[in-house]
Amino acid sequence: MGAKLFQQAAGIFDHLKTCVIGLINQEPTPDIAPETLGTLSVLMLAQAQEAFFRKTVRDTMRDAVVAKVANQAQDFYADALRLIQVDSMKDYWPKGWVSLVAGKQAYLHAMAEFYQAKAAGAGGEQLSRLQKAQELIQKANQRGEKHIQFPEALQRITAEFTQAKKDNDLIYHERVPDHRTLEAIGKAALAKPIPPAKPMSTNFKDLFENLHPLAVQHAIQGFEAKKSEVVNIEIGRLREATQMLNGVLASMNLPAALEDTSGRAVPASLIEKSQAMQQLGGIAALDTLMRELPELLKRNKEILDETARLMNDEERSDKELRQQFGERWTRTPSEKLTEPLKAEAAKYSTIIETAMNADGVVKMKYNEHRQGIEILSRGNVAEALPNAGPDAQLQGNPAVGELRGLMGQVEAIKAEREVFEFELQNIKSDSLASDFLSVLAVDGVIGPEVLDSHLDKLYGALQAQLRENLGRQERLLAQIQTTNTQFCMAKNSNDGASKREAIMKQLAAAFDAYNELKENLTEGTRFYNDLTPLLAKFQQKVSDFCFARKTEKDDLMHEVQSRIANQPSPPLPSQPSYQKPPAPSRPPPPAAPHQPPQQQYHQPPPQYHQQQQPPPSFTPQGAPSAPYPSYNPYQPMTPPTLPTGFNPYMSMYRPPGMPPNNAAPGGMQYPPQQLPYPSYPGYSNQPGYPPR
Repeated sequence: MGAKLFQQAAGIFDHLKTCVIGLINQEPTPDIAPETLGTLSVLMLAQAQEAFFRKTVRDTMRDAVVAKVANQAQDFYADALRLIQVDSMKDYWPKGWVSLVAGKQAYLHAMAEFYQAKAAGAGGEQLSRLQKAQELIQKANQRGEKHIQFPEALQRITAEFTQAKKDNDLIYHERVPDHRTLEAIGKAALAKPIPPAKPMSTNFKDLFENLHPLAVQHAIQGFEAKKSEVVNIEIGRLREATQMLNGVLASMNLPAALEDTSGRAVPASLIEKSQAMQQLGGIAALDTLMRELPELLKRNKEILDETARLMNDEERSDKELRQQFGERWTRTPSEKLTEPLKAEAAKYSTIIETAMNADGVVKMKYNEHRQGIEILSRGNVAEALPNAGPDAQLQGNPAVGELRGLMGQVEAIKAEREVFEFELQNIKSDSLASDFLSVLAVDGVIGPEVLDSHLDKLYGALQAQLRENLGRQERLLAQIQTTNTQFCMAKNSNDGASKREAIMKQLAAAFDAYNELKENLTEGTRFYNDLTPLLAKFQQKVSDFCFARKTEKDDLMHEVQSRIANQPSPPLPSQPSYQKPPAPSRPPPPAAPHQPPQQQYHQPPPQYHQQQQPPPSFTPQGAPSAPYPSYNPYQPMTPPTLPTGFNPYMSMYRPPGMPPNNAAPGGMQYPPQQLPYPSYPGYSNQPGYPPR
């Protein structure tokens, strides 16, 4: 089994290499490159041949055969090793593969020499091959490294070589030839690639079986649409004809009139209809469905109305804001965005309106036949039928037998229609895709005439049978009406018989109406239940749209309000001169502080490189007038930072005869920290200043 699977794998890799690569229109990835697939195919063959070698050993086949199988296996492994070591591909293989393949190649070569030595018998050739086998098995263990080892084979070959050498030394004394002079070992290739079968297994399913060209897919979709249309039309024709047939028979009180030839017993057909109606739930089941239908309709209408309200509110809000902000309201109007939603809402509204009209027809029919349905549901048909009297007996009338035969034909027509309806719904075409593919390959296009021809081929014979069935009904109804006229003329026209026949007609029509009402109400309930999730999904879509529009509205409102708030105001008008505030008056200068007597130095003070604070600035009285700055003399001034070592008092104005700023009386200089505070210029009461 393992050898078979390895051969199948080799066939699959060969198939991918030869067939699939040509379908790729780009550079293949390394895993499906032709070199990779070829290497894997050879490696699968080598493993399959190795499996065959192990089987020959296990089956104790002849040594020469085992040697040939082993020699072919080592040859496959040698090819695989050569392909794995190609420079362009060797980086993609797992690291242990080279050691594993090289070890197995040397091992199988050693086993081929070993079994060929056993086949050669005792002597020099046996010793030469065993010596070669011993060398190869040692190389196999070296090449295999930690991935694969052959200790049992090494022990077996060593034991055989030791024994053969001992026998030759003691008994045969043959010369041991050089191994290169020995005849080459033959090869037996048992492993071959097995191409992939179609299908590959009994449970195989092609994942791409239904994958066809786009033109074929469109043709199949169009065919299915036309097929559904044909099936619905034909089934509708059959059901309509059956309803008309039942209505005509009910108007003639057939077949119940044929069962009431005695005028006293309850017809068996009415009893069966009463029992069938009771099993279906009777009038109680209809009442339950009639009560549920308006509730389902109301639920769907509420969902649709709420959806319409959401759209209308959003559109009204958008219009109001557009009128308020004008051109600044730049987003897309809601009436343009909601056109698809309104169209979908109109579609659902039309569907609900059509359903409401159908519900009205059902309700009207229910009220019309309610009395007869109640009688059949209770099962008291005998109490509802009056006695026709002894004069109404028609048991021997020939018209009765003829009508019964015609009623049998009516039942046969109905049974045929059930079969036709089943065949119409379940007929299939298995060769449709292949036929369309053939047409596409020949003509290049699949036209409507191709679809029509396939429909005619599929439904032509069945449609002919349907037409024959409908024509047979028309002829049968004509015969029934003629025979029923004779039957009615043969009846005794007393009051009891007339009333009895009218009630039986009413009950027969009530049974047919019950079945029709039950089917209509069930379909209506299913329709409303299926419509509810669609409307809920539509409502959610509209709700999401309105939420997105509200978020957009809030962002745009914030942007518009920000632009309005940040809009610059117009310039103010020029202010009159009389409104200007008067200029502030000049504050009086501060009084000069009292200077205490300074201590004189008998030697020059040391030079300090400390930055001095400048005196407060002033403006002489004779300076030209200028706008007075706002100035508070009671606040301390912070002079600007001056360079280090700069003495601001050296450049001050010093009248003639005035000693330097740092000169003390008697020619002494004050240290910088003991300099007197300078006096303000411009005042006549200061010594050393010229008069004003």
